[in-house]
Amino acid sequence: MTKVVLVGAGGKMGCRITSNLKNSKYAMSYLELSPEGQKRLADLGVSVSIADQVLQDGDIVILAVPDVAIETVSAQVIPQMKPGALLVTLDPAAAFAGKIFPREDIAIYVTHPAHPSIFNWEPDEQAQRDFFGGSLARQVVVSAIMQGSEADYAIGDELSRLMYAPVTKNYKITVEQMGLLEPALVETLCSTLQVIVREALDIVIEKGVPADAARDFLLGHLNIQLAVLYDQIPGAVFSDAANKAIVRGKPLLIKESWREVFEPDNVMEQIRDIT
Repeated sequence: MTKVVLVGAGGKMGCRITSNLKNSKYAMSYLELSPEGQKRLADLGVSVSIADQVLQDGDIVILAVPDVAIETVSAQVIPQMKPGALLVTLDPAAAFAGKIFPREDIAIYVTHPAHPSIFNWEPDEQAQRDFFGGSLARQVVVSAIMQGSEADYAIGDELSRLMYAPVTKNYKITVEQMGLLEPALVETLCSTLQVIVREALDIVIEKGVPADAARDFLLGHLNIQLAVLYDQIPGAVFSDAANKAIVRGKPLLIKESWREVFEPDNVMEQIRDIT
């Protein structure tokens, strides 16, 4: 059996991966230092291993630790890995920023979930409310082979589909492209704009619109707006009034320089802030 070592197994992401892999085809070992994380693993029915006893035999080592810890943890873990093993990281930031301990005789695979699409249709309410993914709702994944061969990518691809299951697609891209997607697109840009939208909802409520009415009105409009913008309704377009509001609103709300968020130096600054 392929031996997999999950580092940070008792963290939020680590526990999600543990749940999906503990009964899989892999021979799993779990590393977790915090007492709280060890308790969460015990609740999942797994026990913690000793790093020195499992890292040197691991065919795959997964780093399920925060971005800010990758540099320190990888410097402790990677020197103990056997030649030819596959290191898996769950986010492109540390890889893109050069925070992974350098070693030429291992492969490095970077993979990240997209989370279930707002346009997913799931067969029951519980699955429909799996907003994070990796449990009941379908999602896609993006992955890159930072160092290694096509055979290494295939090993990582199979692992990704199990630890993020249920997965419909795993898109093979580059680490640089992953950095454009996250943090640039979905965090720096999209999360920021969504926070502004949420703050705007609070403003209209403060101005006297009943809270339930304002929230339901906004969420309904978000639903149809996104469906139109992302081609879910063939031939649908915004109304003339909406287009006029957009023309007026963009220069009022958005700087002309917003596209700089995707320039390489800017992306690197974002990643350095994260890591």
